[in-house]
Amino acid sequence: MAQHSFHLKANWPGLRNDVGDIESGNLITKISIPPEMDGPGVGTNPDEMLLGAAATCYIITLAAMMERSKLEKTGLTMTSEGIVDVTKGVITYKKIIHRPEIVLKEDASEKDIELAKKLAEKAESSCMISRAIQGNVEVELEAKVIS
Repeated sequence: MAQHSFHLKANWPGLRNDVGDIESGNLITKISIPPEMDGPGVGTNPDEMLLGAAATCYIITLAAMMERSKLEKTGLTMTSEGIVDVTKGVITYKKIIHRPEIVLKEDASEKDIELAKKLAEKAESSCMISRAIQGNVEVELEAKVIS
């Protein structure tokens, strides 16, 4: 069994509305509370990073599944939305919605289109970040396949 370790170094010099920084491999950025939560909005924040982790894990997983299935594409893009609820001062990450757009070759068959849809669904349950947040954050998929 292979195990991989990832390490992150964080520095937070002040109080709530200060700006800190994190460094983990190629990720080097400032961090702070977003303006939507009355923070300074400098750099990134946990809400964006969770959304980024979920989105990148999903799209990479989908691309790998398409490659293994030999399903040719001309494009794979995606937008994702994170929904955070603040009720009575309690902040809860409620939902992530992925909206991938898979563009297949012009001569793609119905079988190819169906496979693309199936892989889009399967990638969500196969992604390690989706599995990690399962039961805590709802993940919704709105996939679009174009040929």
